[in-house]
Amino acid sequence: MPVLELDPLIDDPGTRIIVCCGAGGVGKTTTAAALGVRAAERGRRVVVLTIDPARRLAQSMGIDSLDNVPRKVEGIKGSDGGELHAMMLDMKRTFDEIVEAHADADRARAILDNPFYQSLSAGFAGTQEYMAMEKLGQLRARDEWDLIVVDTPPSRSALDFLDAPKRLGSFLDGTFIKLLMAPAKVGGRAGMKFLNVGMSMMTGTLGKLLGGQFLKDVQTFVAAMDTMFGGFRTRADATYKLLQAPGTAFLVVATPERDALREAAYFVERLGAEEMPLAGLVLNRVHDSGAARLSAERARAAAENLDEGRIVDQGAGKNAGRGPRATSPEPSDPTADPTADDLATAAAPAESEAAPTAEADTDVQQLTAGLLRLHAERMQVLAREQRTRDRFTALHPEVAVAEVAALPGDVHDLAGLRAIGDRLTLGRLP
Repeated sequence: MPVLELDPLIDDPGTRIIVCCGAGGVGKTTTAAALGVRAAERGRRVVVLTIDPARRLAQSMGIDSLDNVPRKVEGIKGSDGGELHAMMLDMKRTFDEIVEAHADADRARAILDNPFYQSLSAGFAGTQEYMAMEKLGQLRARDEWDLIVVDTPPSRSALDFLDAPKRLGSFLDGTFIKLLMAPAKVGGRAGMKFLNVGMSMMTGTLGKLLGGQFLKDVQTFVAAMDTMFGGFRTRADATYKLLQAPGTAFLVVATPERDALREAAYFVERLGAEEMPLAGLVLNRVHDSGAARLSAERARAAAENLDEGRIVDQGAGKNAGRGPRATSPEPSDPTADPTADDLATAAAPAESEAAPTAEADTDVQQLTAGLLRLHAERMQVLAREQRTRDRFTALHPEVAVAEVAALPGDVHDLAGLRAIGDRLTLGRLP
């Protein structure tokens, strides 16, 4: 399995965009933030674009809140002018900015006030992913940062990030939109005459299904946006080509779980089919043990022995009933080794201390048995993760992998992000 080396990647001035992608809940946001912190502290001017609605990134970077404007992160120990900025995509605000930038004032106001546009910009399927692409294109065009780190949207499928521009283009070119645009293009009554009887009946049916006012809002929106549709497609195509350029690197993020690695494998194949530059796989939350030589089977057996009292001789042992001369060396022989009976006799407490000592011994044995069972469970987790990882590497032996050891808790500050960065670039730490 080739090892993914991330320090050379983030140090390379030719690397301008890093895209962290993968299934939901695998640590994409934390990975993106940790890479941003490490790159900034190694001298690069970095902006991290996140689409994470949980706002954990802002908290870990000491910022009250993130919005559509990059905010400088204080406390970065950078050298050679290294800086870190962070921002969180505001989907609606990004859409508004596009309208304001590409339409005159009157038409922009008509679009922004349109009820259908307000619904579309706030939650239409695929809008968030498309706006993430738009914002990435805007950041790259400004050429203000050496490195842009993108945390892709927490979609049902990680592939939505790549499919969004095509889906939006299909929507804008679809029959439904063309039908609604036809009357507006011809204009007024002439537009209605343009429609044949069947088309008029279809429009009437749509009005009954969707509501007359809603259909009117859609038609007004389409008429106002008509001149902008080509711009959406052009920018989407440009950003898509930017993602294929040599200065971009994709990091597929996953955990050593079956579903996450299945999604990662699918994404690796898709990136290859789209000729996207894949840097490698970041495998988060990998478990380890400092006592891996003790197998799960031996740990469980030892725990059972402790519970049943078989691992420690509770009585006088096999020598019970023998005379002291038969079981111990002569006191006059200073070179003789003491036997178990001698040790038991020497360590025997006074009668008043026997009960507390026995109770303490029982508590220690129960605690030890519990720890052995926890170790057995941990070794089972390690074995399952290893099998899952081996299946992925067997399918994709060419993909470099960086394993990140699981932390005992969540990341809440820059120190935690630095610790993640160390694990990302130095490999698993005990």
